Amino acid sequence: MSNDYIDLKKVDLRDLSRQKIFIGLAVLLVLLLLLGPLSIWYQVDANSEGVVLRLGKYNRTTAPGLHFRIPLLESYDVVPSQRQLKEEFGFRTVRAGIRTEYSTGQYLEESLMLTGDLNVAIVEWSVQYRIKDPFKFLFRVRSVRETFRDMSQAVMREIVGDRTVNEVITVGRTELAITVQEKLQELCDQYETGIRVDQVILQDITPPDAVKPSFNEVNQAQQEREQLINEARAEYNLEVPRARGEADQMIRQAEGYSIDRVNRSQGEASRFRAVYAEYRRAPQVTRRRIYIETISKLLPSLGRKLIISKDAGNLVPLLQFGKEGSGQ
Repeated sequence: MSNDYIDLKKVDLRDLSRQKIFIGLAVLLVLLLLLGPLSIWYQVDANSEGVVLRLGKYNRTTAPGLHFRIPLLESYDVVPSQRQLKEEFGFRTVRAGIRTEYSTGQYLEESLMLTGDLNVAIVEWSVQYRIKDPFKFLFRVRSVRETFRDMSQAVMREIVGDRTVNEVITVGRTELAITVQEKLQELCDQYETGIRVDQVILQDITPPDAVKPSFNEVNQAQQEREQLINEARAEYNLEVPRARGEADQMIRQAEGYSIDRVNRSQGEASRFRAVYAEYRRAPQVTRRRIYIETISKLLPSLGRKLIISKDAGNLVPLLQFGKEGSGQ
């Protein structure tokens, strides 16, 4: 009896161990199906796309959300296609924020460039881009990020090498960035990288430390020259219109004076012709009237007048020439 009891107990323990093993295997299988390489579900983030491979060959591209796949036969990669990515050249951002912190290290192998007039400039820039074609981004180019950085540096050195140092540092920055963006996009399309270049930002362009003092002096002299030129133009714009206005005013006054004199001359000439016509009709009357009008104008201006007969004599002492009077 005791031996039978012991055998039954051994059998129960064996069954219990087998159940635990089966339960453990089932839990492991479920975990593999849900979380491991045997998982039939995968999640794509909101700003990404999933690229599914079936037996190592491209099969489909999936949108954000929860998706099904065939375990062991299908694998997937998540590509951040809706996120704007950035590559930095000549500098590195340590912490972004209101006060962005940059690395203190120097990356002269990326930023040191030769300009078209054989000067040296340190060009720091960044490229903002998006992945427009996840398939091309993953499978067309090997090490696409490193290739993209090499293309960016090659295009920037080519464009900087065609311009003078003054154009690169001062007046040509905007045009330089636009040209680099266009040429870089052409290369990305040619290499089928699946990248769309959004913007090229010139962070900082400076001369090397060894020539900075001389360059700053030259730059200051150019700014002073521009300031003097602008001041001269401002003075020119102030004085020249005023002089032109005064000249126009004098011309208008001269023209008005000319018109007035001509009209007066024509009026006097017309009056003379009218008087002459009347004179020809009655010369004696007109001559006498003119004589009387002339005498009436002249006599008041002669002052004291004395009219005597030529036969009168010894009248001088009786006349008071020193006193003012009406005269006779």
